[in-house]
Amino acid sequence: MAEHVEDLTVNYEEDGVLVVQEIDKEILSKGSWTTILFRYRDFDKNTQQYSPDKFTIRRYQKRNGQYQTKSKFNISSAAQAEKIVETLSRWLNTNDGQ
Repeated sequence: MAEHVEDLTVNYEEDGVLVVQEIDKEILSKGSWTTILFRYRDFDKNTQQYSPDKFTIRRYQKRNGQYQTKSKFNISSAAQAEKIVETLSRWLNTNDGQ
């Protein structure tokens, strides 16, 4: 757990190996509820190489001075990420009088 939003990470080490490597992150919202979009890669023990980039959106709640993970959504592929971007762009650019 982290005390500051900037310290939140998806990096995960197991037996001295960084099995989840955070590449980048974008803090989407801050406060008692924080949302972060992470770009990361998984380490494949069989090939000894990292996977192609993956993405996850995490929601954290700050309680007793510490951020705790409350929910997450893993974007399963680059194709799914592109579809999300396309859909959000279309929705945001729709002039429906609202």
